[in-house]
Amino acid sequence: MAKNDLPILEFVARNFRNFNSRATRDALFAYWDHMKSGGRMYWAVAGAMSSAQLGISLAPAIRKGLVHGLSVTGANLEESLFRLVAHHSYKDFPDYRYFQKSDDTKILEDRMRRVTDTSIPEDEAFRVVEKILVPMWLEATKKGDRRFWHEYFYDLVLRLPKKLYEGNPEACWLLAAAEAKLPIVVPGHEDSTFGNIFASHVKTGECDARIVKSGIEYMAQLYDDYGKLSKAGSKGKGVGFFQIGGGIAGDFPICVVPSIKYDLQQPVKPWAYFCQISDSTTSYGSYSGATPNEKITWDKLTEDTPMFVVESDATIVAPLMLQALLECQANPKAADAIIKRSRAETKKARAR
Repeated sequence: MAKNDLPILEFVARNFRNFNSRATRDALFAYWDHMKSGGRMYWAVAGAMSSAQLGISLAPAIRKGLVHGLSVTGANLEESLFRLVAHHSYKDFPDYRYFQKSDDTKILEDRMRRVTDTSIPEDEAFRVVEKILVPMWLEATKKGDRRFWHEYFYDLVLRLPKKLYEGNPEACWLLAAAEAKLPIVVPGHEDSTFGNIFASHVKTGECDARIVKSGIEYMAQLYDDYGKLSKAGSKGKGVGFFQIGGGIAGDFPICVVPSIKYDLQQPVKPWAYFCQISDSTTSYGSYSGATPNEKITWDKLTEDTPMFVVESDATIVAPLMLQALLECQANPKAADAIIKRSRAETKKARAR
């Protein structure tokens, strides 16, 4: 296969030599190593990545088996759905850095909710989904059903009439995850638009809070999910951890390893890979900016875990890595040759 059939991988291998680009390259190569050896990869997604349309690259990666589990914020969960039902109604604001307060007041009056340089349309997104989701909650209350937060969204996106699609379903990671029945946790789901809407229905007595399983139950489920993933694959390589941003989306799932070891007092494989893409700087007590080796002291990672930190914008780095990984998967022999050559050049440079 010609070099230009793996254009992103070739570009990264040739150009990403130092600083954050080098960390990106090395994390990409190690991710592919982990996949080739039969490993699984667990993703933690914070921030507003769904509004930033990460689904364009994440959904194909899920469908191709490059992602095997997810921890996402409640906002990312619902905003993937919003992009599917209201994509054409979003508005972009590339000049947001120069806005005055009156500009944002105008956006509010237009019933839009700005997220950096784009905005979610209230009527076309929130209210459309609300008309479907609230009756599901009411029915669950009536029947006494209990589900995890994401299970309501999985059910909704799978039953959603295609006539309601505005966005490309191929770019909806929530749809891809639901179709694949991907294990997922949504820690702190109360902190989201629909978390607030659900709370209001609980307050008025229309919905029973117990129809949504708790965060503690999410962790109990994650014990089982992690055990299955760490044993999966032909060689049982284990589970890697790929993190975008910080906060609860990352801190919640990575704790499953020491919790199984110390709290359940059961044998457990450590995380087999770690990469975090974040622009959060290391500061006193900051989890988001903590270096990976700090996690060794919490028994989340070990000295032997391949560790990478890319201090950059995940909207740039993650799609590059995912596209390169899809190229690797499509032609592993050519990919291995490119990676081998790049590593040899790096080794040669170190020996000088």
